Amino acid sequence: MKTATIPSLRVEPELRQAAESVLSEGESLSSFVEAALRESIARRRQRNEFIARGLAARDDARQRGRYVAADIVLEKLATRLASAKAKAGSPTHSE
Repeated sequence: MKTATIPSLRVEPELRQAAESVLSEGESLSSFVEAALRESIARRRQRNEFIARGLAARDDARQRGRYVAADIVLEKLATRLASAKAKAGSPTHSE
């Protein structure tokens, strides 16, 4: 397969120095940038897939009638947090 190039990237000298300072032995700046680009692409794909699964689960829950609105969940969490804080502040709590 033919290779392609990524457009050159102008950066502040400090950023280049920071990147060079973390290179592994024998690693080039180009290979570091390529690895960073691959990792960033993978993270974005995973994030997009995660969001798609979450939205699909939300839609499925709503369709099945097994959906709890966010404000109700937040209210229950706030109640649990207040209870935990009260319990933590009580004199019977062992430290």
